[in-house]
Amino acid sequence: MSAVEVTGRLICSSVEEMSIVTQHLPRHIQLTRAEPGRERFEVKLTSHPFVFAVSERFVDQAAYAAHQARTAMSEWGRATASVKREVEVRLVDD
Repeated sequence: MSAVEVTGRLICSSVEEMSIVTQHLPRHIQLTRAEPGRERFEVKLTSHPFVFAVSERFVDQAAYAAHQARTAMSEWGRATASVKREVEVRLVDD
């Protein structure tokens, strides 16, 4: 079975978007880290004040799909829908 790794960036285009992300991010992190099948979930501000680095790992595709479904219906998903995301999703055989 392959794990799913996600790496990338969350890029805010304005002070308003940055405010939305920082307001909703703590709860999003808390809920994601409580998900079954989540091995790693980190979102950290980079040296650029509007860019966050994202690093995620899920045990398999089903766990990742469940995360995506929950996120899409969450307050985080709705509030940050317009924030640009650049991500790479890849399967990793251990």
